Amino acid sequence: MANRVVLMDGGMGQELIRRAKGEPTPAWSAQVMDLEPELVTEVHLENIRAGARTITVNAYSVMRSRLEAVGKANRFEALQHKACELALGAREVSGEDVTVTGCLSPFIWSYRPGLNPGVEEMLPTYREAARIQAQYVDVMLCETMGSGEEALAAATAAAETGKPVWVAWTLMDDGSGRVRSGETLAEANAKLTDLPVTVRLANCSCPESIDAGLEDLLALGGPVGAYANGFTGIKEYFTAGETVEGLEARADLGPAQYADFAMRWAEQGVSLIGGCCEISPAHIAELNKRLQSAGYDITARAA
Repeated sequence: MANRVVLMDGGMGQELIRRAKGEPTPAWSAQVMDLEPELVTEVHLENIRAGARTITVNAYSVMRSRLEAVGKANRFEALQHKACELALGAREVSGEDVTVTGCLSPFIWSYRPGLNPGVEEMLPTYREAARIQAQYVDVMLCETMGSGEEALAAATAAAETGKPVWVAWTLMDDGSGRVRSGETLAEANAKLTDLPVTVRLANCSCPESIDAGLEDLLALGGPVGAYANGFTGIKEYFTAGETVEGLEARADLGPAQYADFAMRWAEQGVSLIGGCCEISPAHIAELNKRLQSAGYDITARAA
């Protein structure tokens, strides 16, 4: 059993939907940084005070495709900088030793890797985001990757910054443990063979899907992480441009129930644990309490 766990933060987007005044759009968490940036700082701080020792910059929706959909493409650079500045500001206010991770998100839309172009076409977009974020962050996190090719494009751009690279895949809801492209984790990871990926994770999948994929994830070697979502499932007809407001939150995944899953992951050797959509600072606080009670040291650094 590993005795050190990097406790990651919970989800940002759903927290902003609950707290902000306007109606969600496909680029909602990005727009909030223009309208109510103090809410982003608030969520970061609540996660840190709950025990999180990594926080991720609020750049998930700051991809050109999403900003273009709401007529905000001209805000790309400013919002990338803002997302990083808010995270660093929250860390400074907290006074805690916290790792700040960048965020290279799905190229077009979450859960729909089949809509993506080829790797060479994706690279310029990922490079421009990575170039900005690398000025601020400690780690480049490529998250909710739906295919090996999407991860390859994002991780290539991340690696070019010289920062440590973490790659997180989203898994199917069918219990297969496969990436949403249909690839096995081994097949998706094989596309990253020539890249210096230091941590491999599963994220934005239901906890049961992470359970199903955990043996394959651990078999990839090196530090492994998991941060699940709290949705009832990702509908097969989830379409490009739909907001996560259309996804339903589970009623059976409160802080205690989520911690039950997460503690089993820790016992199996997962050394980075947090939460994604619908996993709140309250979930992180419960997990922090449970981990410490079980004798784990909470750290900000992946081994």
